[in-house]
Amino acid sequence: MTDVRAHLSFLSVSAQKVRLVVDLVRGKNANEALETLRFVPSHAAVPVLKLLKSAVANAEENFGVSRDDMYISTIYANEAPTRKWRRFGARGRFKPLLRRSSHVTIILSEREAGK
Repeated sequence: MTDVRAHLSFLSVSAQKVRLVVDLVRGKNANEALETLRFVPSHAAVPVLKLLKSAVANAEENFGVSRDDMYISTIYANEAPTRKWRRFGARGRFKPLLRRSSHVTIILSEREAGK
């Protein structure tokens, strides 16, 4: 059984928003997940789709696994470092601006022939 791993670092979308997209495709077949992500209107779906395409292509090219036999066994989005900026406000105060980012990991597994 072959596990293929793909990792996306420092995606400039917050982990909370990416998790909403990631939860839609967890446990699905690779083809079904690709079709689902194509039609999700979220801004976070585009990089996750690109990462999934990369993982599927790596599995086909490097391990000879068919796209139809793969499914997403594990997918998660963790928080990455937050950039902290300042926006100056009234009366000499400043308002913090947090630019959040995330790391996304996909692990594809091969379905066994009997199942």
